Amino acid sequence: MRTLLVLAMVGLLAALIGERYMALRLRACASRELKPKRLPNCHLIKGIENGAEDVEILPNGLAFISTGLRYPGLKSFAPDKRGELLLMDLNEENPRPIELRISRGFDLASLNPHGISVYIDKDDTVYLFVVSHPQYKSVVEIFKFVEDDNSLVHLKTITHELLPSVNDIVALSPDSFYAANDHYFSQQILKLLQAFLGLNWSNVVYYSPNEVKEVAGGFYFTAGIGISPDGKHVYVSDSLGNSVHVFEKHANFSLSPLKTLQLDSVIDNISVDPYTEDIWIGGHPNGMKLVFYDPNNPPGSEVIRIQNILSEKPTVTQVYIDDGSVLQGSSCATVYDGNLFIGTVFHRLLHCKLDPSSGKGQSNQN
Repeated sequence: MRTLLVLAMVGLLAALIGERYMALRLRACASRELKPKRLPNCHLIKGIENGAEDVEILPNGLAFISTGLRYPGLKSFAPDKRGELLLMDLNEENPRPIELRISRGFDLASLNPHGISVYIDKDDTVYLFVVSHPQYKSVVEIFKFVEDDNSLVHLKTITHELLPSVNDIVALSPDSFYAANDHYFSQQILKLLQAFLGLNWSNVVYYSPNEVKEVAGGFYFTAGIGISPDGKHVYVSDSLGNSVHVFEKHANFSLSPLKTLQLDSVIDNISVDPYTEDIWIGGHPNGMKLVFYDPNNPPGSEVIRIQNILSEKPTVTQVYIDDGSVLQGSSCATVYDGNLFIGTVFHRLLHCKLDPSSGKGQSNQN
């Protein structure tokens, strides 16, 4: 009898593991077949070969880029090279990235940049917020940008128990922000278990020096967050939920859910065009390939554009898709003056000229 019970338990466990694996494959779009949809007038930016996980563009055309992300389970083409924060002037005919100098006293070796965001105050002072993972932990670094010499002055490092695994960020003031935690845990084994079991234990946290609180939850894997130009709505991408969630932002910084838009992709960072209010998203059309990297069958890239997301019938357009032969693992997409920039987790940065019908906006809200 005991043997039969053990066999029954083993069978149930195997069935559960099989069901969870198939559910994970479904959420990761593992079986999705790709038909490339490329854009004319595209070229790879020279000098970026180790990822452009996030791109943040100022109204004057200066672009901040995070590169060199090192993270357990993800490919890196330069695992021994530290992460960098780059600057690129998009007003130049052939823009080239340069590394931003950081003030003395900051531990450059610890820099492992992920999502980034910018806040510009009434005096036009630019603050750069950077999610970083020193020793694979989770911190938020705040810098002041000095345009005269293209440098960053480090202001503070923020850690908190409610910020265990920050992926992306939206700056709200010089010292407050919304943070998207992709997991409730900092330990890698618990992160893997959470993803495998399909637990919707990811959230969004509001941080300020005076208050830290969870403002939204119930996500499978929050990878991106953006805010509307008027500051009234917040958009959150749930990668393994294949969805964009729309929230109303209140005066006390709490969020109320308004709607959810389902998409057929493992979506990543969100960028909002302040002129058209269109939402641009970098996505992974086959998320399994991103984790289980095979150079002979690399992960593809996808760009999704959402127009009129607050309407009853938003327009969702697949702007770009590649099977990995040009661009691998796209994590962000942002526009500036008729140009589209597609960044990646660990690969390259692609620059494309958009057709005039695509709109001529510029984004500084990622």
